[in-house]
Amino acid sequence: MLSIVFPILALAVGLIALSISADRLIASSATLAKHCNVSMSFIGMTVVAFGTSAPELLVSSIAAI
Repeated sequence: MLSIVFPILALAVGLIALSISADRLIASSATLAKHCNVSMSFIGMTVVAFGTSAPELLVSSIAAI
């Protein structure tokens, strides 16, 4: 039973970190849109799209190297 505790704990911590990071990404993107005087849709299509695609880009780059 002890061998399953660590993976479950790691999963819970990962999900919490993901949730906090996603919330901060959206909040900072909204602030950026207001600061640059552009629409929220434009920021959503650029910054948020890149932010959510960055992990796949990193993994693909490491795999290619």
